[in-house]
Amino acid sequence: MIRRFDEVLIPDGDEAREWAEVELSNPRYADAKPTWFDLLARDIGRFLADLFSPENGANVGPSALIVVCVVVFAALVAALIIWGRPRRSRAVSGRRTDLLGATDDRTAAQLRADAERSARAGDWDEATILRFRALARGLLERDLIDPSPGATAQAIAREVSHVLPTEASAVRSAAASFDDVRYLRHPATAERYAELAATDDRFVAARPEAVTA
Repeated sequence: MIRRFDEVLIPDGDEAREWAEVELSNPRYADAKPTWFDLLARDIGRFLADLFSPENGANVGPSALIVVCVVVFAALVAALIIWGRPRRSRAVSGRRTDLLGATDDRTAAQLRADAERSARAGDWDEATILRFRALARGLLERDLIDPSPGATAQAIAREVSHVLPTEASAVRSAAASFDDVRYLRHPATAERYAELAATDDRFVAARPEAVTA
């Protein structure tokens, strides 16, 4: 039964319990629950606090305390390594659609094929843009680079230079060709496209074992 005082609803015991159950069933309360790692860290903190308390400290030698601390620290590091943030897998990297300022889910092979079609049609601007995208996509699919979202052609070139240092000059030139066409509106040429395609072909042939991490 609900009693009314100055238009304010005051539920009785049963209704108040029902309202509380409905409110606590909201998913936001479940999302706020601590994770297993939070609970583990809390339990370890309590254990160390009890271990170093005046009551227990006198009964445990310094060497034992050091050993316990080392074990606990090693366990935390192992947990972070095993269950921490994983490195993006090759399959996930290959599926990234944001690349060089555009959303494109074509594979490197598809981009190369489209670039070659544009080149045969004499559309060197489109061919150059697509071929550099193919170059970047191919390295991304092979997990040789991991550019951040929104990375520019020059940023990708710098990253490639770290893993393929002998191609540093060539990839910078390829990135410049892309920027000239894509942003500066300078017309591409057959010669510049041929250089870019040759660089991409060498990257395709490069063996991952030969890449310096």
